[in-house]
Amino acid sequence: MKRWGVRFAVTLALLGCLFGLKLVLEEFLIDYVVRIILFAGINAILAVGLNLINGTTGQFSIGHAGFMAVGAYATAFTVIQIEDSMTATLAGLPPYLAHGLVLNVGLLVGAALAGLAGLLVGAPSLRLRGDYLAIVTLGFGEIIRLLINNTAALGGATGYGGGRALGVPTYTDFFWVFAWAALIVWLVKNLTFSSYGRALMVIREDEISAESVGLPTTRFKVLAFVVSAATAGIAGGLFAHLQNTVHPDNFKFDRSIDIIVMIIVGGMGSVTGAVVGGVVVGAALELLRPFGAYRLVAYALLLVLLMIFRPQGILGTREFRPKAIAAMFRRRGEARK
Repeated sequence: MKRWGVRFAVTLALLGCLFGLKLVLEEFLIDYVVRIILFAGINAILAVGLNLINGTTGQFSIGHAGFMAVGAYATAFTVIQIEDSMTATLAGLPPYLAHGLVLNVGLLVGAALAGLAGLLVGAPSLRLRGDYLAIVTLGFGEIIRLLINNTAALGGATGYGGGRALGVPTYTDFFWVFAWAALIVWLVKNLTFSSYGRALMVIREDEISAESVGLPTTRFKVLAFVVSAATAGIAGGLFAHLQNTVHPDNFKFDRSIDIIVMIIVGGMGSVTGAVVGGVVVGAALELLRPFGAYRLVAYALLLVLLMIFRPQGILGTREFRPKAIAAMFRRRGEARK
C-alpha cells in the first residue's frame, strides 16, 4: 500500500508539472510553435503504437492511418453528441476540467472502436506474413478513408464539423497530449518487457520456432495489433480536437508512410527510439516548410543520409534508461577520482 501511495503521489506531481508547463508554453510561445509541439506528441503516440507491430513483433503494417481515422471520427462524433448533456451534468466543475472529461470519454470511445477495427482486420489477416500482410493493411487503410469520404453523416469529402458553425471543439492542448503520450509509452514499454513482449520478440526472430514450442503466434500478433490500433485511435482523437474539422485527406496513404519513417528513424524495436523518431520527423517536416516545393526532396535526402550513416536508426534497439545513464555518469566520476 505504501508503494502504491508513493506512485500515486509521483503521478499527481508529474501531472501538476505538465499542467504548469502547459501554462508556461501558452504564455510565452506563439500558437504555431505550440502546435508543432502538440503534433510532436501525437506523432510519438503513433510511432510507439506502430513500433509494437513493426518493431517488436516483426510484422509489416502500412495501414496505421486507417486506425487513426477511426479514432479521429469516433472521438469527434462522440464528443459532439455528449458535450451539451455532459457539460450540464458537470456544471459545478471548472470549464477546463469539464471539457477535459468530455474529451477523454470521446478518446476512450475512439480507442475502443479503433481497437475493434484492429481485431477485425488482424484476426483474419495476421495468419499472413511479409508483403501479403502489408497489402491487406494498406487495403484496409484505403477502404476506411474511402468509406468516410462517401458517408454524408461524417461530412464526406468536405470533412466533419458536426454540423456546427464552430466545428469540432478544440479541446486538445499540451496537457492532454503529453499526459496520454506518457501513459501510452509507459503501457507499451511494460508490455514490451513483460512475458507477452518476450513472446512477441520470439515471433519476430523466428515465427516457425515460436510455433514449434507451443506459442499461439496468431493470438499474440492479434493482441499487438489491437493495442497498436487503440493507441492510433487515441492519437487520431487528439488530432481531431486540435482543429475545427476532421478531413479524410488527413489520413491518406502517405500518412501511414510517415509513421513508418518515424520508427525507422528512431530505431525499430525501441520504444524510446519510436518517441525520438516521432519528434524528429514531425519537427523536420515543419522546419523544412520554408523550402516550399523542395521540402519533400530535402526530407527524402535527410532520410537517405540517415540510412547511409545510421541504418539502425538513432537509438537502434536500445532503450533510454535513466538508471543506466546515472550509473554511467557515476562510473565516469569515480574514474576521474
